[in-house]
Amino acid sequence: MYYHASQTKGIKVLEPRVSNHNIPLIYFSNKRENVLVYLSNAIEKFCKETNFKYDGIYSKWGPYSFTKDGRLQLEEYYPNATFETYKGVDAYIYYIEDVPGIEVLEGISNAFKTSIPTKVDFVEYIPDAYDAIMEEVSKGNIVFVKYEDFIKDKKDWLENIIKKEYDESDTHPEYRYFLKSKFTFL
Repeated sequence: MYYHASQTKGIKVLEPRVSNHNIPLIYFSNKRENVLVYLSNAIEKFCKETNFKYDGIYSKWGPYSFTKDGRLQLEEYYPNATFETYKGVDAYIYYIEDVPGIEVLEGISNAFKTSIPTKVDFVEYIPDAYDAIMEEVSKGNIVFVKYEDFIKDKKDWLENIIKKEYDESDTHPEYRYFLKSKFTFL
C-alpha cells in the first residue's frame, strides 16, 4: 500500500504536480505515518494567516530526518513549530494499491514518485493533523524532537542552513518572508 497526503478533498485520480523537483510528479510513502508531515506546509499556512500576498508555488518546508531504524524524526526548528503548522488543519490521506511507473525517491526513506496519473483506492479523512502526528508519536512510529531539545545540539547547523536557504531563495519571496519571521538571526 502507498499513501499520499493532501488538503484537497475528493481526489479520485492523483495528477502529477510541479513541486521542489521542478518537474510534474506525485509523491508517496509506503508508511502511512510518513505522509502526515505533508498534511500542512508551514510556509503556505503562515503566509496565508498573516495575509502575505503570493500567487506562485509555495516552497515546501520539511523539518524532518530519519532515525537509524528508519522512523521519521520530526524536528522543531523554531518554538512551537509543530503545533503552529498542524493544529486545526484537516486534510486527507489517499491510499493507493498500485502505482504505475513507481520509482524510489532517492534521499528520503520509504518515499516513491511517479509521473503517471494514479487512481485512488481509498481515502482517510484526518480532522486534525497535529493530533494525528501526536498519536503516531505516542505509538513510537514518529520521533518528535521539540525545539528546546533540537537547538541544544544543532544551533550552529540550524543558523548556517537557514542563512544559506535565505540567500538561495531570492526568487521565492514567500520563503524569505517565512524565514525572516521565524528566525531572528536573519
